[in-house]
Amino acid sequence: MTPPVLNPSRLDAAQAQADRLRQLLEDEFSALKRQSLEDFEAIQPSKNDLLEQLSRTVGTPPAPETSEPNPQWQGFRQVMAQCRELHRRNEILISRQLDAIRGTLQALQGNPLAGADEVYDRLGQVRGGRRARGYSLA
Repeated sequence: MTPPVLNPSRLDAAQAQADRLRQLLEDEFSALKRQSLEDFEAIQPSKNDLLEQLSRTVGTPPAPETSEPNPQWQGFRQVMAQCRELHRRNEILISRQLDAIRGTLQALQGNPLAGADEVYDRLGQVRGGRRARGYSLA
């Protein structure tokens, strides 16, 4: 089965949108690294609009089992795979930042994380920190 030839203007529009999405994901990562919530939030409406445009431009792809990949769209597919990886990277960074914030909040509320007082001694063995010894002496 020969893949159908697709409208070049549709392909060009999809490629431009995918490139823009990749740039927005890079900008999002920069905002996250700087911990600039304002910049991060400012990117979200543009990213959501662009994702909607992309879905309208590309449409719903046929099931992989029923069609061969169209070689004309190979560049687009590669950019979208990069976007998926960039999105995952941003998600991981957000998760780590949330974990750090939760840990800080727990420490400030007096609920230390389990094992947070443990340190390694000179022999590489885990032992309780000063707090643990102070509590055991009391």
